[in-house]
Amino acid sequence: MNRETVVGEALDLLDEVGLDAVSTRRLAKRLGVEQPSLYYHFRNKKELLGAMAEAAMRPHATAPLPEPDDDWRDWFVENTRSLRRTLLMRRDGARLHAGSSPGGTDLDRIAHKMAFLIASGVPERDARMAMLAAGRFTIGSVLEEQADADPGDGAEQPAVPPIEHESAFEEGLALILDGLANRLGETGPATR
Repeated sequence: MNRETVVGEALDLLDEVGLDAVSTRRLAKRLGVEQPSLYYHFRNKKELLGAMAEAAMRPHATAPLPEPDDDWRDWFVENTRSLRRTLLMRRDGARLHAGSSPGGTDLDRIAHKMAFLIASGVPERDARMAMLAAGRFTIGSVLEEQADADPGDGAEQPAVPPIEHESAFEEGLALILDGLANRLGETGPATR
């Protein structure tokens, strides 16, 4: 049993039972080991959850970085969509990721993305705030989408019109992008 095996099994457990039911006891049983043996790889559950979040984000963390000739608007939209797709790959993916902090190569990738936006003419503060706003908007959108997918306790839900999550996400993303383009003095719809 190695660290990658533990994280992989933990993510499979997450998909089966949801974040609230993931426990080191349950994971140890799944792996056929005693619970204390997990602490050889992870000091505590928080460290395990951090490793799970990092592994779950790998599809987004390995997506191609922007090239100098890329259009910043197209890249910004695709980068945000990639984050959403990745969060949706795992049950409770947004909850698992929320509150995690980037580290190591993630910081290098963020620096590259920021440098790209700045080189494209986006002021540094606006680039930073746009990335933050898009990330938080995406996490919040996926949190809501995944909560709607959870059958919950079976209690009757109030009669409200259902939200088509993908189109609502796209509309919100367009607002963020249009607002940033407007700040830069660009005219017309910014999304393509």
